[in-house]
Amino acid sequence: MAIRSATINIMERAARKAARGLVRDFGEVEQLQVSKKGPSDFVSTADFKAEQILRTELKKSRPEFGLLMEESGEERGDGRHRFIVDPLDGTANFLHGIPHFAISIGLERDGEIVAGVILEPIKDELYWTEKGVGAYVNDHRLRVSARDKLPECLIGTGIPFHGYGEHDAFFSTFAAVMPEVAGIRRMGTASLDLAYIAAGRFDGFWEFGLKPWDIAAGVLLVREAGGYVSEIDGGTSVFKSGNVLATNDKLHKPLGDILRKAHGSIRRPKSA
Repeated sequence: MAIRSATINIMERAARKAARGLVRDFGEVEQLQVSKKGPSDFVSTADFKAEQILRTELKKSRPEFGLLMEESGEERGDGRHRFIVDPLDGTANFLHGIPHFAISIGLERDGEIVAGVILEPIKDELYWTEKGVGAYVNDHRLRVSARDKLPECLIGTGIPFHGYGEHDAFFSTFAAVMPEVAGIRRMGTASLDLAYIAAGRFDGFWEFGLKPWDIAAGVLLVREAGGYVSEIDGGTSVFKSGNVLATNDKLHKPLGDILRKAHGSIRRPKSA
């Protein structure tokens, strides 16, 4: 059985406490107050309640650590440590009664993600990882898939919301990948897409324009499960660009080549 560190235990306790409220609210989703940050960017009272619980619990145990939270922004700490938190990844799923959403917490130390927790409350699956320790779901060690032929692979992706993201880039890359693989899935929760790569459920994943709280825990989870994560163009600044390609070691180049060729072929307007 894998032994969880004090850091992981703190993050797990916070996630599980927030999850209890989310599960209750999920059962009464039609009564929740909902607002919109943008054309298709929903925020509910459940997001805010979960974020407040997470903030309280994390600061109780690590008061000196900073926070970067999806809804309330950044709170500075000791300058070295920062929790990066998504209180409800998959809000649109949640608000439509689709039981596929998660809480994601990453811990950054000196600019590097060193630990992460992703809790899927409905299935009670806790994905957790620490740098150099490996990746786990509950007490089961995770490894990325061993598939090496794209026609046998199931690939995850994310579709841009109305009013957001690179729609041309998505359609171009989707059209290029679709005939080369066994299937493509859009599940609507990026943290769990990355967790599914680590668990070998997906063989690859790509998406444009993700935020640090979407991927902080998931990127480390994939890497600790033996996978590769980069920008779609092959760069390493995934947290800056938000353009993510995650696969096992065998598929990173062939899937990346398809995506880069398709992305590079988009006709963009000339600068004035």
